[in-house]
Amino acid sequence: MTAFGNYARYYDLLYRDKDYEAEANYIHGLIQKYAPASRTILDLGCGTGRHDALLAQKGYTLHGVDVSESMLAEAEARRADLPREIAENLAFSFGDVREIRLGEIFDVVISLFHVLSYQVTNEDLDKTFATARAHLKPGGLFIFDCWYGPAVLTERPEVRIKELEDDKIYVTRKAVPTLYPNENRVDVDYHLFILDKDIQVTEEFREVHRMRYLFTPEVKRLSENNGMEIIFSCEWMADREPGFDTWSVCFGAR
Repeated sequence: MTAFGNYARYYDLLYRDKDYEAEANYIHGLIQKYAPASRTILDLGCGTGRHDALLAQKGYTLHGVDVSESMLAEAEARRADLPREIAENLAFSFGDVREIRLGEIFDVVISLFHVLSYQVTNEDLDKTFATARAHLKPGGLFIFDCWYGPAVLTERPEVRIKELEDDKIYVTRKAVPTLYPNENRVDVDYHLFILDKDIQVTEEFREVHRMRYLFTPEVKRLSENNGMEIIFSCEWMADREPGFDTWSVCFGAR
């Protein structure tokens, strides 16, 4: 089953505790620090468009790309609910971050919530960096986050259970990770149970998400191979040098 196939239907509920507003503020702060004149952003792997909508409210024009049609449908529905002057600054396209070419260039390219870690092969990673480079103006900024290898190998992934509900459904998600250290990869087997409260029927499905954890030297190599240079790296949402306890690291390349 393709990652985010059925999963996309429950994505916003499962991550409703994620502080998208704080994350959008964080990205805005990085842009203002490293590329303050920026006005246009390409989001590779935009999901349901929550970051995009928040950044559009800060005055940016955004184009989001995702490979999940159901995710994009949610993004378009969110766009339709925004004030016209904000919605006009948002666009979404179906496409693979490894292959898409929009024929436009942007001040900033972002790829958030570990989209880079979903590129599990060296070829996938190189193609995604090439996509970012192809859409950046000269001197443009590429901001992305990923699973960080030193932390993954120090604080090994564990089985996790998450339970959430809204007025219509109750969701239980069990995540069982399998570590492949010789491939720098973790396969996360998501087992979901969704109870429809109205009819008291439970749907069950499974999806495996393959995640690549990365190390700073290979990120630098990927950047250099695509004509860019890493200009900063830090713990995601914090001004702290990555270390053995930093699962998520944010990088910036120019």
